[in-house]
Amino acid sequence: MGKSRDVVAGLTPLGVMVLALLRESDMHPYEMVRLLRARHDDRLITVTNGTLYHTVARLQRAGLLDEVGTDREGNRPERTTYTLTDAGREAVVAWVRRALPRIDRETDARVALAESHNLDRDDAVALLQERREALVASYALHHDGLAAARTKGVPPQVLVEIERQEALLDAELRWLDSLLTRLGGDELRWGPDAFDDTDRYRAQRKAAQQ
Repeated sequence: MGKSRDVVAGLTPLGVMVLALLRESDMHPYEMVRLLRARHDDRLITVTNGTLYHTVARLQRAGLLDEVGTDREGNRPERTTYTLTDAGREAVVAWVRRALPRIDRETDARVALAESHNLDRDDAVALLQERREALVASYALHHDGLAAARTKGVPPQVLVEIERQEALLDAELRWLDSLLTRLGGDELRWGPDAFDDTDRYRAQRKAAQQ
C-alpha cells in the first residue's frame, strides 16, 4: 500500500493526463501529443514531444503502463504502442481523488477537474463538497481580512491582489454550486462510460494517429 501511495504522490499532472488518455484506448506517444493539443489540454500543462516521451518512460518504469507492440508505416519512425496496467488505472483515480478537494495547487486542481469524470458521480460530488468547504473558508479569510484592512485605513493600492483573490473565490463558489446542482440531477451525464463514440471523436482519434 505504501508503495502505491508513493507512486501516486510522484505523478505529475502530465503523467495523469497520459494515463487518462490510455483509459480511452491503447495508443502511441505521438498520438497522445496530438490528442492533448487537439483538445487544447496544453492550456493546462506544457506539452512537448520531449516531456511527453520522458513522462511515458517514467510511467513504464513505475509499472503504470506497458508496451503492447510496435509498428512502422512507410518512412515514418517506428512507433511503440502502450496500454494501461491495472496499477495505472487505479493511479488515475487515486491522484484525482487526492487533488480535487485541494485549493492550494492551481495546476493540479485544474487537471483534477478536467479528469474528474474518471470518478463515479457520488465520489466526485463528495470530493467537490470538500473543495467547496475549503473555498468557503478561504473566501471568508480574504473577505474578513479586506474589511479589517479597510477599517484600519490600509492604502487601497496594496489591497488589489487580495481583492482579486476574493473575487475569484466568489466566482468559483458560484460556479461550483451550479456544477453540484447539475451533478445532483440527470441532465449531466457522468463517468468514463458516459461518452458517446461519436463521428467527431473517431475523426479526432484518426487524425491524431496520422
